[in-house]
Amino acid sequence: MTRLTTVTRGLLTTLAALLTATVPTATATATASAQAAEPKAPETFVALSSVDPTILQEMRYFTPHNFVGERIDGYAQPTCILTRPAADALHRAQRKLLRQGYTLKVYDCYRPQRAVDHFVRWAQDLDDQAMKDEFYPNVDKTRLFTDGYIAEKSGHSRGSTLDITLVRLPAKPTRPYRPGEPLVPCFAPREERFPDNSVDMGTGFDCFDTLSHTLDPRVEGVQRANRLLLKGTLEGQGFVNLAEEWWHYTFKPEPYPDTYFDFPVSRKSLTHPH
Repeated sequence: MTRLTTVTRGLLTTLAALLTATVPTATATATASAQAAEPKAPETFVALSSVDPTILQEMRYFTPHNFVGERIDGYAQPTCILTRPAADALHRAQRKLLRQGYTLKVYDCYRPQRAVDHFVRWAQDLDDQAMKDEFYPNVDKTRLFTDGYIAEKSGHSRGSTLDITLVRLPAKPTRPYRPGEPLVPCFAPREERFPDNSVDMGTGFDCFDTLSHTLDPRVEGVQRANRLLLKGTLEGQGFVNLAEEWWHYTFKPEPYPDTYFDFPVSRKSLTHPH
């Protein structure tokens, strides 16, 4: 019995060692398979920086400084991805603005469906109102779907829609958002709300309020002039503004008017990443 027990123990030890050795390999293989299984962008999608590196990028959904308060699903890198026609049109607009002493800055571009699904889950969780004081101080969270602030589909997922603003040159850096810092309403005077190096548009980006309507009559003077400069420049290159959001533009005609993509926001998703 002693000899049998010793042999058995030896076999068990060997088996355990083999299992331990194969676990990391299996895990690595599973990770590689998951990455390989991720959907890829069509060849007509490009990184904006490869078309125009002078356009500033502040990809808010890669950061916790957004209405949800955390990085949004699907944003693997803080990079703007667009269909080639939209990126080319943005480049033409940028050339005109640079001559006037401005640069464009994008907050969001292509948005995967999984990110939109993240927004929907957040909107349905009425207990999560961590970012209310900045982004939707006057809107009851139960009305976000009814009032059109959140939807189950987004034009961003089709690849030709972007959120954008103007920055006066020379551009000053925007300080990083510190999670947990006191929040100020997005429609507060510019000197009070979260600092942004963009020109004063009357509200911050993603402000869930009627003051964000591009032509709201309460927005006057320099703020209105800034909105109209952005609007006129982009419309001149084929973009159409969403009347409810001064920052939201879609290039027309869209290459994919009926397709909602779900590849991650990452250069790895692109056929030609550079």
